[in-house]
Amino acid sequence: MAKRKLRLKRNGLKTYSFRVVLEADRWPDEPKSEAVWRAYVPILESRGVATFGETREEAMKNLQEVLEMVIDSMLEHGEPIPEGPPTEVEVLR
Repeated sequence: MAKRKLRLKRNGLKTYSFRVVLEADRWPDEPKSEAVWRAYVPILESRGVATFGETREEAMKNLQEVLEMVIDSMLEHGEPIPEGPPTEVEVLR
């Protein structure tokens, strides 16, 4: 599990907090060196907030971009943004 802040600007500023899971992912018969990194926000995974990267940093960067797009879309459509515990990842809006 990783912690990270994401800053997004749009009509004022509101903070959303989400738990982020970052884990090595590989087929059972693959060596550990072949693993990619999977990053996702459990509370928004059903909305598509999940991605991969060759490194942890790439996975987190990709996740930040996906999270930004999903939050923007939800706000544009007037959908409620689910909030997680404040000790996890913060998204500033």
